Amino acid sequence: MRNPKDFFKPLAAGAPEPLREIPFRPSRMIHFFPPHLEKVTAKLPEIAPTVDVLLGNLEDAIPMDAKEAAREGLVRVAKTVPMGDTQLWTRVNSLDSPWALDDLEVLVGEVGDKLDVIMIPKVEGPEDIHYVDRLLAQLEAKAGLKKPLMVHAILETARGVANVEEICAASPRMQGLSLGPADLAANRRMKTTRVGGGHPGYLVREDPHEDEGPRTTYQQDLWHYTIARMVDACAANGILPYYGPFGDIKDVLACEDQFRNAYLLGCVGAWSLHPVQIAIAKKVFSPEPSEVDHAREVIEAMGDGTGAIMLNGKMEDDASVKQCHVVVELARQLSERDPELAASYGF
Repeated sequence: MRNPKDFFKPLAAGAPEPLREIPFRPSRMIHFFPPHLEKVTAKLPEIAPTVDVLLGNLEDAIPMDAKEAAREGLVRVAKTVPMGDTQLWTRVNSLDSPWALDDLEVLVGEVGDKLDVIMIPKVEGPEDIHYVDRLLAQLEAKAGLKKPLMVHAILETARGVANVEEICAASPRMQGLSLGPADLAANRRMKTTRVGGGHPGYLVREDPHEDEGPRTTYQQDLWHYTIARMVDACAANGILPYYGPFGDIKDVLACEDQFRNAYLLGCVGAWSLHPVQIAIAKKVFSPEPSEVDHAREVIEAMGDGTGAIMLNGKMEDDASVKQCHVVVELARQLSERDPELAASYGF
């Protein structure tokens, strides 16, 4: 185990100083795009201003014979597409693949100053983050980068979930975690072929009635436990939790429900796999104006934030005012990026 005093020292001579705190920038939607498809990358100048994060995907959904083309395509995008205040992320190939090392070497060496976050798939323990941490420090030093790249891990295996707290604490580079429901379902041997979302067979049933009438059933959330554990681990380590993909593009209502469940549990954003999901994520992960108005009213009424008051028939105390500060601070941050939201919030 490293001495805690050394945690924020660079892992390679000439590498930039590690971050002391992970910056929170709006990241309601992480919009994936395949960098090897020119018909998609040609539209990125129009898409970039509409999303918080653009992510060039090099892993799943990229055919094996297109891996190098995708990497080269992402380099072109980073060099030519104006991002404004939109973040540029990438998901590299898994560490056990033959492409991961080249992904990191090429991207850091050629466009490391353009990237904000590198997403690492199928992270199983802190040792995976330690490897990436050291390698990135060496590559940053070689490229002369002044700002350290951040790392985002995807929970896609049972072992990764079991080690989630250690993963979150493995490096000062850790920016956040995403839930990867499809790979996690396969690894756990869950009997679902859906990419995220619920399943009609996962339910609870009402007790029998005396008249033997029909018994109501309620569909449950397959991912509640994992998301809640992920949120706790991230909050305890000062990093950010995200819901991952929702694969049924046509079922926009269920997508909104799943995103909202994650938002209410503490996630700050979700992946968007199709332009239709951008608007859903923006809607769900932005507080309702009525919530912001109520939160501001509570903060104003609570004064110094201690004690307890009755407001509109409800008790408010120092715990509830902390909740209200979370909502108002998020609204302020989003308002700086979105004039329409700023107007609706009254900022």
